[in-house]
Amino acid sequence: MTGHQAAEPDLGVLAARVLLSVQRELFTALAEQGFDDIQPRAGAVLAYLRADGIRASELARASGQHKQVIGTLIDDLERLGYVERRPDPADRRAKLIHPTERGLLQMAAAAAIMRSIEERHAKALGVREYAAFKTALHRVADLQREARREARRET
Repeated sequence: MTGHQAAEPDLGVLAARVLLSVQRELFTALAEQGFDDIQPRAGAVLAYLRADGIRASELARASGQHKQVIGTLIDDLERLGYVERRPDPADRRAKLIHPTERGLLQMAAAAAIMRSIEERHAKALGVREYAAFKTALHRVADLQREARREARRET
């Protein structure tokens, strides 16, 4: 924010509104389906988890979170029974994070909830406009990621 009231909310404010609203709806619906022990911050792991496993470093890169944050989230999700660490067959020194049976059920439930949310927005905006919105949002996210990379290279 620039310190003054803008006539229109800026990109950060709009993105935060969408994120927080979608998270609230998603995690409320998950809680209603019996997944009431996970918090929205766990989405940094759960949103990028793969059935065949993924390294913690890949989760950090995909989510944009620090490795230490991801490690703590994995520890929490492991205690709750959503994920487990297994040796990486490609590198015995590394571990892969795999969803447990409960984790797979949560992933399926979250995917169904998100499909419903997206279908609702596509119906409200029209399929073409919603597809264009998502394309533009992807491009903005990519531009932000690239700007961050460039800023790190300059320092």
